[in-house]
Amino acid sequence: MSKIKSYAAPQAGAELELYEYDAGDLKPEDVEIKVEYCGICHSDLSMIDNEWGFSQYPLVAGHEVIGRVHALGSSAQDKGLKVGQRVGIGWTANSCGHCDACISGNQVNCAQGSVPTIINRGGFADKIRANWQWAIPLPESIDAASAGPLLCGGITVFKPLLMHHVTATSRVGVIGIGGLGHIAIKLLRAMGCEVTAFSSNPSKEQEILGMGADRVVNSRDPEALKVLAGQFDLIINTVNVSLDWMPYFQALAYGGNFHTVGAVMKPFEVPAFSLIAGDRSIAGSSTGSPHELRTLMKLAGRAKVAPQTEEFPMSRINEAIQHVRDGKARYRVVLKADF
Repeated sequence: MSKIKSYAAPQAGAELELYEYDAGDLKPEDVEIKVEYCGICHSDLSMIDNEWGFSQYPLVAGHEVIGRVHALGSSAQDKGLKVGQRVGIGWTANSCGHCDACISGNQVNCAQGSVPTIINRGGFADKIRANWQWAIPLPESIDAASAGPLLCGGITVFKPLLMHHVTATSRVGVIGIGGLGHIAIKLLRAMGCEVTAFSSNPSKEQEILGMGADRVVNSRDPEALKVLAGQFDLIINTVNVSLDWMPYFQALAYGGNFHTVGAVMKPFEVPAFSLIAGDRSIAGSSTGSPHELRTLMKLAGRAKVAPQTEEFPMSRINEAIQHVRDGKARYRVVLKADF
């Protein structure tokens, strides 16, 4: 038997409690990781609260995991991972490996259904398991204490940069400078892009400029938005509330893309000619593949890209979760395992 200690929600919306479970024998393709750090994401709260309707209790959340390989399944021992190696686990723990999406390197869109880490039992624990492909090797140069949020929030905003072939000459706007947006700014700065931050909070301007933005625009000022017409190759939306989107569509250059990673529930209202004229498009994406995650971690290690985090011991997990619920996190909360 392999006992794992964790913090689990016994029912929807409940405070987390100490919970020990038997993980059983390690599957041949799986890796067991001893958790060092785990970030708290709003998706964890959604799963704890069963907002999406598929949570199973007791639920062990946590999907921004940094740790070291503790054990390798029999078929995972020749896949390039070693016991003691530092790796990361993000939103996904498993995928089928043989559908068209997986074979083409799009495992996150697995036709059989990629398995979320939380459903597999997550990282609010002393150990976690995942398929070896989803155990992402980390460069020695990366800051382990703050790297966890890169595996979810980071890849979420990095994937649009890959999809739209962003380069050092690209002009990119970011809507919403919170947990996702601030990482986007840091990544864009590392890539040499011209970065404009759209924020509704003028008091954050100097802080946002310090992250690497070239300018900050008040997203509530229609005149300030109007001046930007035709300027952006890419605009990434990270907010989940509905805004007046037309000024942003009009701010796209020819061939420009508006890309949302924020889960806005109301439909986007887009006049067809605002896309037809200028070959513009609207897109969206979720997280990334193992290859995309590896690419991100290499960039973050080389360019010293680190999310801005606040650290709590995992034993104070309910306090940390409430800190996130209250909107007080600047900008991501990370738990340090202290079992």
